[in-house]
Amino acid sequence: MKPQIHIMGIVNLNDDSFYAASRTPAGQALSKIAALQAEGAGVIDLGACSTRPGSSQPSLEEEWSRLEPVLKAIATLDGNGVTLSEASLRDPVRANASERVTPFPTTTLDNPAQANAPENVSPSPFTPLRFSVDTYRAEIVRRTYETIGPFMVNDISAGALDPEMLPLVGRLGLPYVAMHMRGTPETMSTLTDYPTDITSAVLAYFEEFAAKAEQNGIRDWILDPGYGFAKTLDQNYELLRSQRRLLALGRPILAGVSRKSMIYKLLGITPEEALPATQVIHLAALQQGATWLRVHDVAEAVRTARLFERL
Repeated sequence: MKPQIHIMGIVNLNDDSFYAASRTPAGQALSKIAALQAEGAGVIDLGACSTRPGSSQPSLEEEWSRLEPVLKAIATLDGNGVTLSEASLRDPVRANASERVTPFPTTTLDNPAQANAPENVSPSPFTPLRFSVDTYRAEIVRRTYETIGPFMVNDISAGALDPEMLPLVGRLGLPYVAMHMRGTPETMSTLTDYPTDITSAVLAYFEEFAAKAEQNGIRDWILDPGYGFAKTLDQNYELLRSQRRLLALGRPILAGVSRKSMIYKLLGITPEEALPATQVIHLAALQQGATWLRVHDVAEAVRTARLFERL
C-alpha cells in the first residue's frame, strides 16, 4: 500500500521569516490560507514567531497579538452556517477514547483540494482540524484551543522550551509535531558538535521523546528531524541521506526543508531562487521515508509528491 503524503502549507504571520515572500500580514491571511488549500495543502501551518537561526524571540503577548486576529477570523468561517470551532468540536481528537479518531483526513494527490470535503457538504476553504500552529509556548496552545478548538501543535523544541507544553498537549488530546533542535533559535547554530553521527544523535533524541510523549498521554505525534536547526550544512545532508533510519521509531516523518539555507547556501543563490532545488530535496526526503512536507510552495510540492508516487 502506498504511503499517504501530506502537504503542510506555511503562513508566516511575523515580519522576520528568512523567506520574505512568506511573510503574511494579518489582513491578507485568510486569502493566503484559501489559496494554499486550493493548491492542495492538507494542513495550514500558522507561525507568529520566527525561529530562523539567530532570530530574537518576541514576547508571548507579541506572538499572540499576531496570531489572535487570524484565529478569530478563522473561527467565524466554515461555509456551512457554523463556526470552525463548532464544527471541529463535533468530532474532536479523543486521545483517551476507545474509538480512535483520525485527526487529519487523508489527502489524495489526484484532487487534493477537494479530497477531504465531507459527503453531501459543499466544500469550504476552511475545514475542521486542518490547521497547525507553529509555537513552543504552552500558553499560545491553550489560547488557540480556546479560540478554534482542536488543531495540530508544531513545536520546534519538542517541549524542551516550555515544561508545560507536553502535559497540556496530552490533556487536550492534540496531534503534535516534535522537532529535533538544540538550544534556542539564538544559540542553536553554535551547538552542532555531537558525540555520534548526526542521524544516531537524532534517533536517540526521539527515543527519549517517545518516552516523554507516552508519559504525557501524547499518542498522535509526528517526527521532524529539524533540518537547519543545530546542524551544519554537511550534517543536514548526512541526515537526509540516512533519514530512513528514523522510521525505526514507527512515527510519520515530516521534512521541513523548503527554501532553507542547506539549499541556497550550497548553491550560492538566494531563498527566492531556491524553488526548483527545493523540489529536488523534497523528492529526496520522500524517497527517504518522509510522508509530510512543510512547504512555502504548495502547488509545486503537490506535483513533486505526485511524481514520487508514480516513480
